[in-house]
Amino acid sequence: MAVTPPVCDFGWKASDFTLPATDGRTVSLADISGPKGTLVMFICNHCPYVLAVLDRIIRDATELQELGVGVVAISSNDVAAYPQDSFENMALLASDREFPFPYLYDVDQSTARAYDAACTPDFFGFNSDLELQYRGRLDGSARAAGAENLRRDLFEAMKLVAATGIGPSEQIASMGCSIKWKDA
Repeated sequence: MAVTPPVCDFGWKASDFTLPATDGRTVSLADISGPKGTLVMFICNHCPYVLAVLDRIIRDATELQELGVGVVAISSNDVAAYPQDSFENMALLASDREFPFPYLYDVDQSTARAYDAACTPDFFGFNSDLELQYRGRLDGSARAAGAENLRRDLFEAMKLVAATGIGPSEQIASMGCSIKWKDA
């Protein structure tokens, strides 16, 4: 089921986290924060919205890191209900696709809850003071990748944040599969 997250809450401070990474490390927000900004992405292995644009996510993450933006991806889905999102499968995907960013596992879903993550993909772009400046889409793609010449909303927004510390006033929400919450 497609879900659209709320619009950007400008100035909201990033919540700290310390989570296991697919490369065997434990990674915190401080470990990945960049001097020009930080991008926290909620993704997962099985979501068709993520899989449709994964190459573009990797491309944009690489280019943003070159601009001084720290990048991390987090998977928070209930792996009992969605075993393809297991930590082992996350490690395989990150290795196979050569992720240029840490891929973290939010086993208790506390980080997704702290960020009020709604879907995969859900992008949170922060300035160098870890104040939220972008919560929007990657580009105009949906369940299938759009044309190659689509405006790169996420990249352009984070490039602006890296240069000025302020995100664009107009943002289009991301859309994707809902976070798969565990039964309480």
